[in-house]
Amino acid sequence: TQAMDPLELLSDREIEVFRRLGLGHGTRDIATQLNLSLPTVQTYCARIKEKLGISNGSELMREAVRWVEAQPDR
Repeated sequence: TQAMDPLELLSDREIEVFRRLGLGHGTRDIATQLNLSLPTVQTYCARIKEKLGISNGSELMREAVRWVEAQPDR
């Protein structure tokens, strides 16, 4: 089940949030960087977790880091 590509499931904005999480940014930083409110970023995180079948925030971070590290163009 881990072989799925998040890019196929997530919106462009969700990908951007996921990527920034994978680069080690916190939700507050991401909100500032993308000029969004913190609750909006938290909603994106909740949607990402739902779409990827992730149960908690630390698993979300692990998956995001793993995904970013696997990208050839980072």
